[in-house]
Amino acid sequence: MPRESNKTKVERASKIIDGLRATYPDAHCELNHRNPLELLIATILSAQCTDKQVNIVTADLFKKYRSAVDYTAVPLEALQEDIKRIGLFRNKAKSIQNCCRALVELHAGEVPATMEELVALAGVGRKTANVVLGNAFDVNEGIVVDTHVGRLARRLGLTVEKTAEKVEVALQKLVPRDDWTMLSHWLIFHGRRRCSARKPECAECEIAPLCPSEKDGEYRE
Repeated sequence: MPRESNKTKVERASKIIDGLRATYPDAHCELNHRNPLELLIATILSAQCTDKQVNIVTADLFKKYRSAVDYTAVPLEALQEDIKRIGLFRNKAKSIQNCCRALVELHAGEVPATMEELVALAGVGRKTANVVLGNAFDVNEGIVVDTHVGRLARRLGLTVEKTAEKVEVALQKLVPRDDWTMLSHWLIFHGRRRCSARKPECAECEIAPLCPSEKDGEYRE
C-alpha cells in the first residue's frame, strides 16, 4: 500500500469508525459489572483470561463481595479459592486484596476517577485504568489496547507499532477523543465476530474497502 499522508490516514480512520459504529451499535464492555468496583475487580481478573471465563467467576464473586472492605476481610487463601478458575489466581487474589486495602485507606472504599490515582493501586496498569475510566466514569483518558485492538490497528494499517503503549499513542493521534472508549469496543467486537487472527472474513467484512490487508492479502498480526 502506498504511504499515506497523516491527513489521509485520519480521514480513513474516520470512515472506519463510521463503519464500525454502524455495524456494532450495541458494542460495549463485555465484562459484567454493576458499579466501578466490580469493573475494577473484573478487569484485574481479565489479564491473560477471556471475558467469558471472568464473567463465570464474578457471577458468584460479586454476590459474596459487595464492597472493598469485603475483599480485605477474608483470608487470602479464601479469596484464592473463590477465583481459582482464573489463570494466575494466586497473584490476582493478592493484587485484589492490596488494591482494596488502598481503596479503603486512601479513598473511603470508593474507586477513584483519575488515571494517577488508579495506576497507583496494586494490580492496576494503564490499560485497566482506561477500562475503568471509560466505562465506569465516561472519562476518555486513553484508549484500551488489548490483543484485538493492537492486532486490528496494525491490520487496518493505522499503525505499525507493536507495544500497547505505542499503539495507544498512534490511535490517539487519529481518533477524536470522544471516540476513544468506544473505539476499543468496536475493534474488539469486530475482532471477535468478523476479523479473527487466523481466518478473517474479508469477503463479508463491513469495512473491507478501507482495509489495506484485505487488498494486499497480508493479514497483519
